[in-house]
Amino acid sequence: MILDLHTHSVRSDDGRAKVDNYCQWIRKKELPLDGMVLTEHRQWDDTSDYRDLEDRYGLVILKASEVETDYGHVLVFGVNEDLVNSFDFARIDNPLPEVLAAAERCGAFAAPCHPGRRNVGLFAHYERKGVVDAVHTVEVLNGGSIPGEDELSVEKAAEHGYRGFGGSDSHIVSRIGFCATEFDDTVTDIDGLVAALYGGRFRAVSLREPV
Repeated sequence: MILDLHTHSVRSDDGRAKVDNYCQWIRKKELPLDGMVLTEHRQWDDTSDYRDLEDRYGLVILKASEVETDYGHVLVFGVNEDLVNSFDFARIDNPLPEVLAAAERCGAFAAPCHPGRRNVGLFAHYERKGVVDAVHTVEVLNGGSIPGEDELSVEKAAEHGYRGFGGSDSHIVSRIGFCATEFDDTVTDIDGLVAALYGGRFRAVSLREPV
């Protein structure tokens, strides 16, 4: 099963894609995606309901969040009320160890995204501030990366023994599915996604067409 674990809709401040249009694009282009996770910036969207789109297009549509920490950006899957009250999702410098600990305590899964990116990537902060022991998984393939960033992510993830997943980081419709994550098990809801991520039975995949 293949899911794009990192997408943004118009609910993100810099997103220009409607979820309906994402679904249409996936089907029109016959992308090998079984679904997507909407990781809106600095917020938890607890109001949007995409079950009608799931039924109409036969896709899994889940919700998560991209939060900002003092070690770069982090995707948080399995957000619930307890976690929302654990730290300020709108803050741009949440302490990474606190975010990771809160996620685990509340039954969620948190992992740094685009770690090879300058300024907002985990490994750039490692060079200046040292390693955070609680990190165990990172996004090694990101559809918005420039040359060299994903290569650095893959290299450093291997060096630290981190598991790696992929996501498009799409903000416009045509970029969805550039990178994604292939799971050995079927994922149909957020609890299943969290369990699959903790289980480690997944791998990052690139779905970009050859240039």
